[in-house]
Amino acid sequence: MPSSLLSGKSRLPLICLVVFDLTIALGCAELAEYLRFGSHVGKHNFSLMYIQALLVVVASFICGVYQPWRGRPLFERFSQVSLAWSLSFVGLIVYLASTKTTGNFSRLWVGYWMLISVTVAIGLRGTLYYALTKFRQYGRNTRHVLVIGKGHNFQNIKRTFENDNAYGFRMANILDYQGVSDTLEEVKALLAQGKQYDECWLCLPLANHDVLKPLLFALRHQTLNIRFMPGLADLPLLNYKATPIGGFYSLDISCSPMDESSRIIKRLEDVVIGSVILLFISPIMLAVAAAVKFTSKGPVLFKQKRHGANGQPVEIYKFRSMKVHEEKDGQVTQAMQGDSRITKVGAFIRRTSLDELPQFINVLQGRMSIVGPRPHALAHNEYYKDLVQSYMKRHKVKPGITGLAQVRGFRGETDTLDKMERRVECDLEYINNWSLWQDIKIIIGTVFKGFMNPNAY
Repeated sequence: MPSSLLSGKSRLPLICLVVFDLTIALGCAELAEYLRFGSHVGKHNFSLMYIQALLVVVASFICGVYQPWRGRPLFERFSQVSLAWSLSFVGLIVYLASTKTTGNFSRLWVGYWMLISVTVAIGLRGTLYYALTKFRQYGRNTRHVLVIGKGHNFQNIKRTFENDNAYGFRMANILDYQGVSDTLEEVKALLAQGKQYDECWLCLPLANHDVLKPLLFALRHQTLNIRFMPGLADLPLLNYKATPIGGFYSLDISCSPMDESSRIIKRLEDVVIGSVILLFISPIMLAVAAAVKFTSKGPVLFKQKRHGANGQPVEIYKFRSMKVHEEKDGQVTQAMQGDSRITKVGAFIRRTSLDELPQFINVLQGRMSIVGPRPHALAHNEYYKDLVQSYMKRHKVKPGITGLAQVRGFRGETDTLDKMERRVECDLEYINNWSLWQDIKIIIGTVFKGFMNPNAY
């Protein structure tokens, strides 16, 4: 589905919530000041107010306040808000104690500030939640779902979500499960019509698990979330992550942990680290650009379309490492050892990964990430998507300059299907287990062993 503010996929709501919390923190501090002193007492309180405002945003990220509320119990969300704000004031008190400045500020003012802030934060979020549920009933801020199922739990889910869109999920198509082959034909027919979905819910008893593997294969070209909802209260005991949605449990069998708050964190990581790296490598990039320009005819940069996040085409940059040539019938021939198309400078910059440096510009543009699955040529994607199961799932996130597959040595020419399968396995492992710490480890691993590789031709 297209990404927009009203589709529920835009980052703008998260940015608004951060600004919302900053405003609450500063506004409630001012209100508490007037309640305590009857007037504004001076500038010395501003520094404390700014520190607490920053702490509450950090605590909210840590406590999961900025994760989507869609389908989650309201009590759980309010508990997270309360915890985040309480932790921010605990952090503030620790700061005052460590700097021995507790005597400079009124304890009663801080107490008023905390009580007012927590109350206002919960109250305004409750109001926003209520307004959003009404908004969703008109079909906005909605995720479109393909539902497949049978049995008691399936009927309950239909009744819940067909009549009430307050959770933000709209049943776009509902298929009654009639067996593996019939269900697969119905799904393929819907996809052939150009139907697009944000999620697929499999509301089936565990006894019908035999449909999972062929259905995952049928949906292998899609980037939608796939959830298994067999209707057992003890699902959290199973290995898959269990997510409560509208009072029902789902097994997230193909869902990345990268929610909107994680994407913001990853984007900040890309901008901050990418800017620093680009600053340091600028002299190297100028030297490589000069070497490419003066040793062979043609442009310095090689630009090519690749699949980005959610399979959308993006243009990425590399230093040109080959002689200018044209492929027949739009085919893309992988570079191989001793390839006559590769220039002398090109062989060196490919072997040392210097040809990838312009992609830090793509990172700052938002087309790529520092860490992620390496982008393959469009023709290669078309070729491998039917040969490697779940191949297209690697496009659920932005492509990266480096990735888990690269630090494990799976880079360079993929001249066998086994090599591509192992690379894709690493990509999917990265997506399904993403964390900021994992990104940092991959970046460090790339620095120590990712630049020089004999498999890169």
